[in-house]
Amino acid sequence: MISLDEAVTARLESHGQRFEVLVDPDAALAIKREEFDGDLEDVIAAEDVFEDADRGDRPPENMLEEVFETTEPMDIIPEVIKRGEIQITADQRREMMEQKHKQLVQRITRNAVNPQMDDAPHPPERIESALEETDFRIDPMEPVETQVDDALDALRPVIPIRFDEITVAVQVPADYAGSAQAKIRTFGELEREEWQADGSWVGVLTFPAGMQNDFYDVVNEHTSGEAETRIIKDEDEIGTR
Repeated sequence: MISLDEAVTARLESHGQRFEVLVDPDAALAIKREEFDGDLEDVIAAEDVFEDADRGDRPPENMLEEVFETTEPMDIIPEVIKRGEIQITADQRREMMEQKHKQLVQRITRNAVNPQMDDAPHPPERIESALEETDFRIDPMEPVETQVDDALDALRPVIPIRFDEITVAVQVPADYAGSAQAKIRTFGELEREEWQADGSWVGVLTFPAGMQNDFYDVVNEHTSGEAETRIIKDEDEIGTR
């Protein structure tokens, strides 16, 4: 379950009765869209249906039966969310906007590059500053994933930007290969790998281009800076210089 501070109220008014449940805002939207595939117990603040959640008042059981044909809260909660309205306070809206704004900046930073600077990643501060110059405003009631394209459209007149992936070959010396390759291979999609005769490991990974600096940090950290890397343009390549 989630805490009361994290929950919003979903409210349904039917048959002259009010029904309220306490739920995570993102999960509520997913349930409303019939896209939720998690465990309901993990995204609610109370396994209960209220007439007034603030006071803790509960509706009569006969009304639950009449409206939902059951008195089982876990069956009723999704119905209240689907058929009702999601209520958020001004403070909740502001907090949700701040949280989703951070998530949006992180997602763009992770995937975006500057095509005018040899596809170098954009620092988060640059994305943040550029967004402030646009008219784009995050919608707290929509998933971040569905707002990325609109944010990019708003950013393009301000900074050169595009989403891209990068493929990098990395060769890890034998002294570090055992432990380092285990860390490196989880960073992105491992396209190919080879163990060399000298005990070194060569891997080819594809990952969001904005994560280049993070990738090189991981490689250097686990190889004491002795690994060799090369950006792959031809997918048939695997060796490193």
